[in-house]
Amino acid sequence: MNIIDHSRANGEKSICFVTGVPGAGKTLVGLNIAVRQFEKKDLAVYLSGNQPLVSVLSEALARDKKRQEEERNPGAHYNLTEARRNVKSFIQIVHHYRDATLSKLKKTIKDGILEIDPTKVDKHKDDGYSEVEHVAIFDEAQRAWTKTHLANWLNRKKGIADFPMSEPEFLIWSLNLREDWAVVVCLVGGGQEINTGEAGIGEWLRAINANFRDWNVFISDQLTGKEYAEGELEDLLAANAHVKRSNNLHLAVSMRSFRAEQLSHFVHHLLEGNLSQTQSLWAMLKDKYPIVITRNLNAAKDWLRKQKRGTERYGMVVSSQAQRLRPLAIDVRCKPDTVHWFLDDITDIRSSLFLEDAASEFDVQGLELDWTCLVWDGDLRRKNNAWQNFSFTGSKWLNIRSEERKTYQINAYRVLLTRARQGMVICVPEGNSEDPTRLPEFYDGTYEYFKQIGLKEI
Repeated sequence: MNIIDHSRANGEKSICFVTGVPGAGKTLVGLNIAVRQFEKKDLAVYLSGNQPLVSVLSEALARDKKRQEEERNPGAHYNLTEARRNVKSFIQIVHHYRDATLSKLKKTIKDGILEIDPTKVDKHKDDGYSEVEHVAIFDEAQRAWTKTHLANWLNRKKGIADFPMSEPEFLIWSLNLREDWAVVVCLVGGGQEINTGEAGIGEWLRAINANFRDWNVFISDQLTGKEYAEGELEDLLAANAHVKRSNNLHLAVSMRSFRAEQLSHFVHHLLEGNLSQTQSLWAMLKDKYPIVITRNLNAAKDWLRKQKRGTERYGMVVSSQAQRLRPLAIDVRCKPDTVHWFLDDITDIRSSLFLEDAASEFDVQGLELDWTCLVWDGDLRRKNNAWQNFSFTGSKWLNIRSEERKTYQINAYRVLLTRARQGMVICVPEGNSEDPTRLPEFYDGTYEYFKQIGLKEI
């Protein structure tokens, strides 16, 4: 908040990068900034490319607003539609925000230069394009789109040819339209890139260095760590004279797993295949954060139900590539309604508590439950002391050879393994020797690896 106050007081423009371990509360930080600035009458918006996250957060805040208003005025009925409209003013899916800015541009892009159409905006003498936000908070900023990915999408979906900017550059450009002050807050998760076309943090800095040299740059002292950054980041930072580093911009403690601050480290070493380090971390973790394993899905569901206390939530999660769990009545092609899955109670069959619909990494990234059941398919297998990566195509599993796709798959399981606040059960099916797509050997090595770590069987 000091960076925002300083930028406002001095009429400056700034970008800051906040890092944090999984579950450290980056999204909560972003929402708090948006709400506080909104209450101060500054234009502020929380942006995310994660549609399930935006949908769930917006609905949860709207329902809570309705509850608070009706508690404040007993007997009154507060309109939920009105609450949703209020929330939408400061929480938006980034694509909608981008479309709103695009609608203000001249239709023809000449020589790679974007121009505002003066007939479509309200320009004030003192602050420039006053409808442009003072503060934009971009969650999971490393997942913003590259120039090529954005240009292809806009050409395909909007008929806009030769778009000249990446998503990071376009967002900075849009706030730079203000003539008074502006702040971009980039929330950066580590090791959670799970899709193609993602630009990484380097693209934000390349845009600043190339076209916005007068902007202040504030970075977490962890931003250049392996978990967050590409190799060229230090060179990009060295090329900018306005960079300031601060350990206050790193969230080091996981709030999601309040009983187990070491969970993210445990998951990291588990997925790296570092057995001894994983065993050591498990010895520190096990009394605070239960993780159990089973080959039986019904046993896993029973364990979940027994853990629940009061209003706690549980649910099943799976990899989006878990194509051969259909014999267990889990079909990843059937997407859950994430709002109902996260927010509704056990009387609704769409609720996570009903344990019928399983959510993938795309449904749960940035969100969490109290307890989870991770059902582990043959897409990621442990064999000969190494992970093997597969995708199911047609009627068989095929090796994944692209290093980029392997990284995405590992990161998908990183997301799934860090969704539970209080504990989890991992179910690795036994497979079926008569089904060539579910042979026991696809699963046994993974289960044995978990046993070697020391996880308790149920």
